[in-house]
Amino acid sequence: MDYLYLKALHIIFVITWFAGLFYIVRLFIYHTEALQKHEPDRSILSDQLALMSKKLWYIITWPSAIITIILGTSLLISQPSWLKMPFMHIKLGFVFLLILYHLGCHGIFRQLQARKAKYTSMQLRIFNEAATLILFAVVFLIVLKNELSWVWGTMGLVSFAVILMIAIKLYKRLRS
Repeated sequence: MDYLYLKALHIIFVITWFAGLFYIVRLFIYHTEALQKHEPDRSILSDQLALMSKKLWYIITWPSAIITIILGTSLLISQPSWLKMPFMHIKLGFVFLLILYHLGCHGIFRQLQARKAKYTSMQLRIFNEAATLILFAVVFLIVLKNELSWVWGTMGLVSFAVILMIAIKLYKRLRS
């Protein structure tokens, strides 16, 4: 029974972690665009977005990431046979990529807190889709396990990435 509680909590914190990652990059986009405005709009928007980002990052996103990793590790300890399954190694590879993505977001967060925009809003829109790709890959791996054909799965992910890029470019044109 403890396993089911761990699993439920793990899923809840995965959801809050992803929610935080999706929203923080949206705030980065808005913050980057705010830094291009003239005063007093620039200061007002930048201060507000910095505050919103700080609360989201330290109250929701970082704690959710840490709790997710702790609960995931606990699940693996309670079910060590999962580590013998190839899909789990691949899933853990995607989790590692997600952690790198999270750390990349932290670097962008720190830059924007210092009112420095290293990336354009378009680059951040593209960066935002990396978390979406990781989410799709992990969910399909967990649900399908060994049934996933890696040829079709890889083609599906690449196709999905291409569709996302086209959608981003269309959105940019519509905004112009």
